[in-house]
Amino acid sequence: MGFGVLGWDLGLGFDVFSLHIDTARGWRGGQRQVLQIVVGLRAIGHRAALVAHPDGELLQRMSEGHDLIPIATRGEVDLAAAWRLSRIIKRLVPDVIHAHDPHAVAMASTALSIVSPVPKPALLASRRIVSPMAKNSFSRWKYSQIDCFIANSQATRDRLVAEGIPGGKIRIVHEGIDVERIVRLAAANVHAEFFLPTHAPIVGNVAALVPHKGHHHLIDAAALVVRDVPDVRFVIVGDGELRESLERHVRDRHLERHVFLAGFRSDAIELTKGFDVFAVSSVTEGMCAALIDAMAASKPAVATRAGAIAEVVVHGRTGFLVPPRDHAAMAVQLVTLLKDEKLRQRMGEAGLARVRATFTVERMVEEIAAVYAELAGRRRAADTVNLSADG
Repeated sequence: MGFGVLGWDLGLGFDVFSLHIDTARGWRGGQRQVLQIVVGLRAIGHRAALVAHPDGELLQRMSEGHDLIPIATRGEVDLAAAWRLSRIIKRLVPDVIHAHDPHAVAMASTALSIVSPVPKPALLASRRIVSPMAKNSFSRWKYSQIDCFIANSQATRDRLVAEGIPGGKIRIVHEGIDVERIVRLAAANVHAEFFLPTHAPIVGNVAALVPHKGHHHLIDAAALVVRDVPDVRFVIVGDGELRESLERHVRDRHLERHVFLAGFRSDAIELTKGFDVFAVSSVTEGMCAALIDAMAASKPAVATRAGAIAEVVVHGRTGFLVPPRDHAAMAVQLVTLLKDEKLRQRMGEAGLARVRATFTVERMVEEIAAVYAELAGRRRAADTVNLSADG
Protein backbone atom coordinates (compact mmCIF):
# COMPACT_ATOMS: atom_id res chain seq x y z
CA MET A 1 0.00 0.00 0.00
CA GLY A 2 1.43 3.35 -1.00
CA PHE A 3 1.30 5.43 2.15
CA GLY A 4 4.67 7.09 1.76
CA VAL A 5 3.31 10.46 0.69
CA LEU A 6 0.31 10.40 2.99
CA GLY A 7 -0.26 12.04 6.31
CA TRP A 8 -2.51 14.64 7.81
CA ASP A 9 -1.90 17.76 9.81
CA LEU A 10 -4.89 19.14 11.63
CA GLY A 11 -2.85 21.42 13.82
CA LEU A 12 -3.33 19.23 16.89
CA GLY A 13 0.35 18.58 17.54
CA PHE A 14 -0.09 14.94 18.61
CA ASP A 15 -0.43 11.46 17.21
CA VAL A 16 -3.59 9.47 17.92
CA PHE A 17 -3.29 6.02 19.48
CA SER A 18 -6.18 3.79 18.41
CA LEU A 19 -7.27 0.45 19.83
CA HIS A 20 -9.20 -1.73 17.37
CA ILE A 21 -11.55 -4.58 18.28
CA ASP A 22 -12.84 -7.29 15.95
CA THR A 23 -14.42 -10.45 17.38
CA ALA A 24 -14.91 -12.57 14.24
CA ARG A 25 -13.18 -15.90 13.73
CA GLY A 26 -13.62 -16.06 9.95
CA TRP A 27 -12.27 -13.94 7.12
CA ARG A 28 -14.68 -11.71 5.26
CA GLY A 29 -14.76 -8.16 3.99
CA GLY A 30 -14.97 -6.65 7.47
CA GLN A 31 -11.84 -8.37 8.70
CA ARG A 32 -9.93 -7.29 5.61
CA GLN A 33 -10.95 -3.69 6.26
CA VAL A 34 -9.71 -3.92 9.85
CA LEU A 35 -6.36 -5.29 8.72
CA GLN A 36 -5.95 -2.54 6.13
CA ILE A 37 -6.88 0.18 8.61
CA VAL A 38 -4.45 -1.03 11.28
CA VAL A 39 -1.61 -1.56 8.81
CA GLY A 40 -2.36 1.73 7.08
CA LEU A 41 -2.39 3.75 10.30
CA ARG A 42 0.96 2.29 11.29
CA ALA A 43 2.33 3.10 7.85
CA ILE A 44 1.60 6.81 8.36
CA GLY A 45 3.21 6.81 11.78
CA HIS A 46 0.34 6.22 14.19
CA ARG A 47 0.16 3.59 16.87
CA ALA A 48 -2.68 1.11 16.35
CA ALA A 49 -3.30 -1.92 18.58
CA LEU A 50 -5.63 -4.78 17.70
CA VAL A 51 -7.82 -6.98 19.88
CA ALA A 52 -9.01 -10.02 17.92
CA HIS A 53 -10.16 -13.62 18.37
CA PRO A 54 -7.16 -15.84 19.26
CA ASP A 55 -8.25 -18.47 16.72
CA GLY A 56 -9.41 -15.99 14.10
CA GLU A 57 -8.00 -15.49 10.64
CA LEU A 58 -7.46 -11.77 11.29
CA LEU A 59 -5.05 -12.34 14.15
CA GLN A 60 -3.24 -15.02 12.16
CA ARG A 61 -2.70 -12.64 9.25
CA MET A 62 -1.44 -9.96 11.65
CA SER A 63 0.74 -12.38 13.60
CA GLU A 64 4.03 -10.81 12.53
CA GLY A 65 3.08 -7.38 13.85
CA HIS A 66 3.03 -5.88 17.31
CA ASP A 67 0.35 -4.59 19.70
CA LEU A 68 -1.78 -7.71 19.10
CA ILE A 69 -4.07 -8.85 21.93
CA PRO A 70 -6.03 -12.13 21.68
CA ILE A 71 -9.46 -12.10 23.37
CA ALA A 72 -12.31 -14.48 22.58
CA THR A 73 -15.84 -13.36 23.28
CA ARG A 74 -18.57 -15.94 23.86
CA GLY A 75 -21.52 -13.87 22.75
CA GLU A 76 -22.78 -10.35 23.05
CA VAL A 77 -22.68 -10.22 26.85
CA ASP A 78 -19.37 -11.69 28.02
CA LEU A 79 -18.30 -10.06 31.28
CA ALA A 80 -15.04 -12.02 31.47
CA ALA A 81 -13.93 -10.77 28.05
CA ALA A 82 -15.04 -7.23 28.90
CA TRP A 83 -13.09 -7.35 32.16
CA ARG A 84 -9.94 -8.44 30.31
CA LEU A 85 -10.43 -5.63 27.83
CA SER A 86 -10.90 -3.11 30.66
CA ARG A 87 -7.47 -4.09 32.03
CA ILE A 88 -5.95 -3.58 28.58
CA ILE A 89 -7.58 -0.16 28.20
CA LYS A 90 -6.28 0.88 31.62
CA ARG A 91 -2.76 -0.28 30.74
CA LEU A 92 -2.55 1.07 27.18
CA VAL A 93 -4.55 4.33 27.58
CA PRO A 94 -5.64 4.69 23.93
CA ASP A 95 -7.04 7.95 22.59
CA VAL A 96 -9.80 6.19 20.65
CA ILE A 97 -11.33 2.73 20.66
CA HIS A 98 -12.73 1.53 17.34
CA ALA A 99 -15.21 -1.37 17.58
CA HIS A 100 -15.59 -3.02 14.19
CA ASP A 101 -18.58 -5.32 14.81
CA PRO A 102 -21.63 -5.47 17.13
CA HIS A 103 -20.03 -7.86 19.64
CA ALA A 104 -16.98 -5.60 19.70
CA VAL A 105 -19.27 -2.67 20.54
CA ALA A 106 -20.74 -4.68 23.42
CA MET A 107 -17.33 -5.67 24.77
CA ALA A 108 -15.91 -2.14 24.50
CA SER A 109 -18.95 -0.44 26.03
CA THR A 110 -18.96 -2.87 28.95
CA ALA A 111 -15.21 -2.59 29.46
CA LEU A 112 -15.38 1.20 29.60
CA SER A 113 -18.17 1.01 32.17
CA ILE A 114 -15.99 -1.29 34.30
CA VAL A 115 -12.76 0.70 34.19
CA SER A 116 -14.14 4.28 33.91
CA PRO A 117 -10.79 5.63 32.64
CA VAL A 118 -9.83 9.27 32.97
CA PRO A 119 -9.45 10.62 30.39
CA LYS A 120 -12.05 8.42 28.72
CA PRO A 121 -11.13 7.37 25.17
CA ALA A 122 -13.57 8.17 22.38
CA LEU A 123 -15.57 5.11 21.32
CA LEU A 124 -16.29 4.58 17.63
CA ALA A 125 -18.38 1.90 15.93
CA SER A 126 -18.13 0.79 12.33
CA ARG A 127 -21.38 0.10 10.54
CA ARG A 128 -21.01 -1.76 7.24
CA ILE A 129 -24.50 -3.14 6.69
CA VAL A 130 -27.82 -1.54 5.77
CA SER A 131 -30.06 -3.35 8.24
CA PRO A 132 -31.82 -2.47 11.49
CA MET A 133 -29.97 -2.61 14.78
CA ALA A 134 -31.24 -4.93 17.50
CA LYS A 135 -33.95 -3.38 19.68
CA ASN A 136 -33.32 -5.09 23.03
CA SER A 137 -32.41 -2.99 26.05
CA PHE A 138 -28.76 -4.05 26.10
CA SER A 139 -28.33 -3.18 22.42
CA ARG A 140 -29.85 0.25 22.99
CA TRP A 141 -27.52 0.80 25.92
CA LYS A 142 -24.34 -0.26 24.14
CA TYR A 143 -25.01 1.94 21.11
CA SER A 144 -25.84 4.88 23.39
CA GLN A 145 -22.20 4.75 24.53
CA ILE A 146 -20.88 5.41 21.02
CA ASP A 147 -19.32 8.83 20.36
CA CYS A 148 -19.12 8.40 16.60
CA PHE A 149 -20.42 5.93 14.03
CA ILE A 150 -18.36 5.34 10.90
CA ALA A 151 -20.75 4.41 8.09
CA ASN A 152 -19.33 2.93 4.92
CA SER A 153 -21.94 4.52 2.66
CA GLN A 154 -24.74 7.05 2.40
CA ALA A 155 -27.22 4.19 2.53
CA THR A 156 -25.73 2.99 5.81
CA ARG A 157 -25.83 6.53 7.21
CA ASP A 158 -29.49 6.87 6.21
CA ARG A 159 -30.26 3.61 8.01
CA LEU A 160 -28.55 4.85 11.18
CA VAL A 161 -30.49 8.11 11.08
CA ALA A 162 -33.71 6.12 10.65
CA GLU A 163 -32.70 4.21 13.78
CA GLY A 164 -32.56 7.49 15.71
CA ILE A 165 -28.80 8.13 15.63
CA PRO A 166 -28.13 11.90 15.34
CA GLY A 167 -26.58 12.78 12.00
CA GLY A 168 -23.86 14.77 13.78
CA LYS A 169 -22.53 11.55 15.31
CA ILE A 170 -22.06 9.84 11.93
CA ARG A 171 -19.14 10.10 9.51
CA ILE A 172 -19.10 8.44 6.09
CA VAL A 173 -15.86 6.73 5.14
CA HIS A 174 -16.06 4.52 2.05
CA GLU A 175 -14.28 1.21 2.24
CA GLY A 176 -10.98 1.01 0.44
CA ILE A 177 -8.87 -1.63 -1.25
CA ASP A 178 -5.26 -1.90 -2.35
CA VAL A 179 -6.07 -1.18 -5.98
CA GLU A 180 -2.60 -1.37 -7.46
CA ARG A 181 -1.90 -4.72 -5.80
CA ILE A 182 -4.96 -6.13 -7.55
CA VAL A 183 -3.90 -4.57 -10.84
CA ARG A 184 -0.49 -6.24 -10.55
CA LEU A 185 -1.84 -9.69 -9.66
CA ALA A 186 -1.78 -12.33 -12.36
CA ALA A 187 -5.17 -13.75 -13.28
CA ALA A 188 -5.85 -17.37 -12.36
CA ASN A 189 -6.60 -19.78 -15.18
CA VAL A 190 -10.18 -20.41 -14.11
CA HIS A 191 -10.82 -22.79 -17.01
CA ALA A 192 -7.94 -25.03 -16.01
CA GLU A 193 -8.70 -24.75 -12.29
CA PHE A 194 -12.23 -26.07 -12.67
CA PHE A 195 -11.79 -28.13 -15.87
CA LEU A 196 -14.05 -25.86 -17.88
CA PRO A 197 -14.23 -25.75 -21.69
CA THR A 198 -11.39 -23.60 -22.94
CA HIS A 199 -13.45 -20.87 -24.56
CA ALA A 200 -16.44 -20.87 -22.23
CA PRO A 201 -17.31 -17.38 -20.95
CA ILE A 202 -17.33 -17.19 -17.16
CA VAL A 203 -19.69 -15.34 -14.84
CA GLY A 204 -18.17 -15.17 -11.38
CA ASN A 205 -19.42 -14.41 -7.90
CA VAL A 206 -17.45 -14.16 -4.65
CA ALA A 207 -19.55 -14.20 -1.48
CA ALA A 208 -20.28 -16.22 1.63
CA LEU A 209 -23.08 -18.73 1.04
CA VAL A 210 -25.53 -17.04 3.39
CA PRO A 211 -29.15 -15.96 2.83
CA HIS A 212 -28.65 -12.24 2.23
CA LYS A 213 -26.23 -12.89 -0.64
CA GLY A 214 -29.13 -14.16 -2.77
CA HIS A 215 -27.39 -17.07 -4.48
CA HIS A 216 -30.67 -18.85 -5.19
CA HIS A 217 -31.62 -15.91 -7.39
CA LEU A 218 -28.27 -16.10 -9.18
CA ILE A 219 -28.83 -19.80 -9.91
CA ASP A 220 -32.29 -18.98 -11.28
CA ALA A 221 -30.70 -16.31 -13.47
CA ALA A 222 -28.13 -18.84 -14.69
CA ALA A 223 -30.93 -21.13 -15.84
CA LEU A 224 -32.15 -18.34 -18.12
CA VAL A 225 -28.72 -17.24 -19.32
CA VAL A 226 -27.74 -20.69 -20.59
CA ARG A 227 -30.66 -20.58 -23.02
CA ASP A 228 -29.00 -17.67 -24.87
CA VAL A 229 -25.35 -18.46 -24.11
CA PRO A 230 -25.21 -22.28 -23.92
CA ASP A 231 -21.47 -22.50 -23.22
CA VAL A 232 -21.48 -20.05 -20.27
CA ARG A 233 -20.20 -21.23 -16.89
CA PHE A 234 -20.97 -19.75 -13.45
CA VAL A 235 -18.31 -20.01 -10.73
CA ILE A 236 -19.41 -19.14 -7.19
CA VAL A 237 -16.49 -18.68 -4.78
CA GLY A 238 -17.29 -18.90 -1.08
CA ASP A 239 -18.62 -21.21 1.58
CA GLY A 240 -21.31 -21.08 4.22
CA GLU A 241 -24.49 -22.46 5.70
CA LEU A 242 -26.41 -22.63 2.40
CA ARG A 243 -23.99 -24.84 0.52
CA GLU A 244 -26.11 -27.99 0.58
CA SER A 245 -29.26 -26.06 -0.28
CA LEU A 246 -27.55 -24.40 -3.23
CA GLU A 247 -26.15 -27.71 -4.45
CA ARG A 248 -29.70 -29.11 -4.47
CA HIS A 249 -30.92 -26.03 -6.32
CA VAL A 250 -28.26 -26.50 -9.00
CA ARG A 251 -29.34 -30.14 -9.43
CA ASP A 252 -33.02 -29.24 -9.50
CA ARG A 253 -32.36 -26.75 -12.30
CA HIS A 254 -30.18 -29.31 -14.16
CA LEU A 255 -27.25 -26.91 -14.11
CA GLU A 256 -24.52 -29.28 -12.91
CA ARG A 257 -22.49 -28.60 -16.07
CA HIS A 258 -22.94 -24.84 -15.82
CA VAL A 259 -22.80 -23.77 -12.15
CA PHE A 260 -19.85 -24.62 -9.90
CA LEU A 261 -19.62 -24.00 -6.16
CA ALA A 262 -15.90 -23.52 -5.63
CA GLY A 263 -15.89 -23.19 -1.85
CA PHE A 264 -13.65 -20.84 0.10
CA ARG A 265 -10.57 -19.85 -1.88
CA SER A 266 -7.60 -17.84 -0.66
CA ASP A 267 -6.99 -16.85 -4.30
CA ALA A 268 -10.45 -15.32 -4.78
CA ILE A 269 -9.08 -12.12 -6.29
CA GLU A 270 -6.89 -14.00 -8.79
CA LEU A 271 -9.96 -16.03 -9.76
CA THR A 272 -11.95 -12.81 -10.13
CA LYS A 273 -9.36 -11.56 -12.59
CA GLY A 274 -10.06 -14.66 -14.67
CA PHE A 275 -13.82 -14.05 -14.87
CA ASP A 276 -15.47 -12.33 -17.83
CA VAL A 277 -18.36 -10.81 -15.86
CA PHE A 278 -18.88 -10.37 -12.13
CA ALA A 279 -22.35 -10.92 -10.64
CA VAL A 280 -23.74 -9.75 -7.29
CA SER A 281 -27.13 -11.17 -6.35
CA SER A 282 -27.46 -9.81 -2.79
CA VAL A 283 -30.86 -8.99 -1.36
CA THR A 284 -29.28 -6.82 1.35
CA GLU A 285 -25.72 -5.54 1.28
CA GLY A 286 -23.25 -2.96 2.45
CA MET A 287 -20.57 -1.77 0.03
CA CYS A 288 -19.71 -5.32 -1.11
CA ALA A 289 -15.91 -5.47 -0.97
CA ALA A 290 -15.80 -8.30 -3.53
CA LEU A 291 -17.57 -6.04 -6.03
CA ILE A 292 -14.98 -3.31 -5.54
CA ASP A 293 -12.26 -5.93 -6.01
CA ALA A 294 -13.87 -6.99 -9.28
CA MET A 295 -13.97 -3.41 -10.54
CA ALA A 296 -10.28 -3.03 -9.65
CA ALA A 297 -9.74 -6.19 -11.71
CA SER A 298 -11.40 -4.38 -14.65
CA LYS A 299 -14.45 -6.61 -14.64
CA PRO A 300 -17.91 -5.31 -15.61
CA ALA A 301 -20.59 -6.10 -13.07
CA VAL A 302 -24.24 -7.00 -12.99
CA ALA A 303 -25.42 -6.30 -9.47
CA THR A 304 -28.59 -5.74 -7.52
CA ARG A 305 -29.50 -2.32 -6.13
CA ALA A 306 -29.34 -3.72 -2.60
CA GLY A 307 -27.93 -1.50 0.13
CA ALA A 308 -25.03 0.65 -0.99
CA ILE A 309 -24.27 -1.21 -4.22
CA ALA A 310 -25.74 1.67 -6.25
CA GLU A 311 -23.04 3.89 -4.70
CA VAL A 312 -20.39 1.58 -6.19
CA VAL A 313 -21.68 0.60 -9.64
CA VAL A 314 -22.56 3.38 -12.07
CA HIS A 315 -25.42 1.93 -14.09
CA GLY A 316 -24.63 1.83 -17.79
CA ARG A 317 -21.01 2.89 -17.29
CA THR A 318 -19.26 0.39 -15.00
CA GLY A 319 -21.96 -2.27 -15.17
CA PHE A 320 -25.69 -2.80 -14.81
CA LEU A 321 -27.96 -2.57 -11.77
CA VAL A 322 -31.08 -4.68 -11.37
CA PRO A 323 -33.73 -5.00 -8.65
CA PRO A 324 -32.99 -7.47 -5.83
CA ARG A 325 -34.64 -10.90 -6.27
CA ASP A 326 -35.28 -10.23 -9.98
CA HIS A 327 -33.43 -13.12 -11.61
CA ALA A 328 -34.99 -12.40 -15.01
CA ALA A 329 -33.63 -8.84 -15.07
CA MET A 330 -30.23 -10.10 -13.97
CA ALA A 331 -30.22 -12.70 -16.74
CA VAL A 332 -31.01 -10.08 -19.41
CA GLN A 333 -28.06 -7.90 -18.39
CA LEU A 334 -25.69 -10.85 -18.07
CA VAL A 335 -26.55 -11.94 -21.59
CA THR A 336 -26.00 -8.37 -22.83
CA LEU A 337 -22.47 -8.35 -21.46
CA LEU A 338 -21.61 -11.91 -22.44
CA LYS A 339 -22.49 -11.16 -26.07
CA ASP A 340 -20.56 -7.88 -26.30
CA GLU A 341 -16.81 -8.11 -25.68
CA LYS A 342 -16.18 -4.42 -26.41
CA LEU A 343 -18.84 -3.39 -23.91
CA ARG A 344 -17.25 -5.64 -21.30
CA GLN A 345 -13.88 -4.06 -21.91
CA ARG A 346 -15.24 -0.50 -21.84
CA MET A 347 -17.17 -1.05 -18.62
CA GLY A 348 -14.23 -2.85 -17.02
CA GLU A 349 -11.91 0.07 -17.74
CA ALA A 350 -14.47 2.52 -16.37
CA GLY A 351 -14.81 0.41 -13.21
CA LEU A 352 -11.06 0.47 -12.58
CA ALA A 353 -10.99 4.24 -13.05
CA ARG A 354 -13.84 4.66 -10.57
CA VAL A 355 -12.17 2.51 -7.93
CA ARG A 356 -8.90 4.40 -8.31
CA ALA A 357 -10.75 7.66 -7.79
CA THR A 358 -13.02 6.66 -4.91
CA PHE A 359 -12.21 3.38 -3.17
CA THR A 360 -8.49 3.29 -2.37
CA VAL A 361 -7.21 2.06 0.99
CA GLU A 362 -4.97 5.14 1.22
CA ARG A 363 -7.98 7.45 1.06
CA MET A 364 -9.87 5.33 3.58
CA VAL A 365 -7.02 5.39 6.09
CA GLU A 366 -6.53 9.16 5.79
CA GLU A 367 -10.22 9.83 6.35
CA ILE A 368 -10.42 7.51 9.36
CA ALA A 369 -7.29 9.08 10.82
CA ALA A 370 -8.93 12.49 10.45
CA VAL A 371 -12.03 11.26 12.33
CA TYR A 372 -9.81 9.93 15.13
CA ALA A 373 -7.96 13.24 15.31
CA GLU A 374 -11.22 15.17 15.50
CA LEU A 375 -12.54 13.08 18.38
CA ALA A 376 -9.23 12.88 20.25
CA GLY A 377 -8.80 16.63 19.84
CA ARG A 378 -12.21 17.26 21.41
CA ARG A 379 -11.39 14.99 24.35
CA ARG A 380 -8.03 16.59 25.00
CA ALA A 381 -9.49 20.07 24.75
CA ALA A 382 -12.21 19.09 27.22
CA ASP A 383 -9.61 17.63 29.59
CA THR A 384 -7.59 20.84 29.41
CA VAL A 385 -10.67 22.89 30.31
CA ASN A 386 -11.49 20.56 33.21
CA LEU A 387 -7.94 20.76 34.54
CA SER A 388 -8.01 24.55 34.34
CA ALA A 389 -11.32 24.62 36.19
CA ASP A 390 -9.97 22.31 38.90
CA GLY A 391 -6.90 24.50 39.25
